[in-house]
Amino acid sequence: MNIPNLLTIIRILAIPFFMIFLLNGKIGLALAVFLFSAVGDALDGFIARVYKQQTVIGSYLDPLADKLLLNACYITLAILKVFPSWLAVIVISRDVVIVGGSLIIYIVTQHLQPKPTFISKINTFFQIITVLFALFFSHFYRIPPWFNYLIWITAFFTVLSGLHYIGRGITLLNQDPGN
Repeated sequence: MNIPNLLTIIRILAIPFFMIFLLNGKIGLALAVFLFSAVGDALDGFIARVYKQQTVIGSYLDPLADKLLLNACYITLAILKVFPSWLAVIVISRDVVIVGGSLIIYIVTQHLQPKPTFISKINTFFQIITVLFALFFSHFYRIPPWFNYLIWITAFFTVLSGLHYIGRGITLLNQDPGN
């Protein structure tokens, strides 16, 4: 156990607090937990790289923490009708397909390297920004009409990223094991 992995575990443990705050109308506290998690994510990555504390378990835990938080955000915000339910379904379905596909690839090839692609990073950016704006505007103002465009952009990149990973997975499974 090192500091980056400990920070990641703390981020995972913070998720129920985020959901409880949000479901109880404590949007400011939920926003604080979300920002705390974002800073923790940046900090654990920085410490791991700079102090050469990258671990195999960390390479799995860090993206898991990110996905768990974002899925919790999309589920909770859909329950509260801040997001349309179809957006939560798209976000969660993409992650289920990626995890299921990764499991299949690992079973077939006995090898898996969890590396985000460029399109996945764009997707994650839009998913985070969408949650951040939803929390911010819900707490301080009201959600502006242009927010619907952000929802559609997020949905687009989520689907595009999911299709990209499916294509990558099919390519990996069709590779000649001798090469």
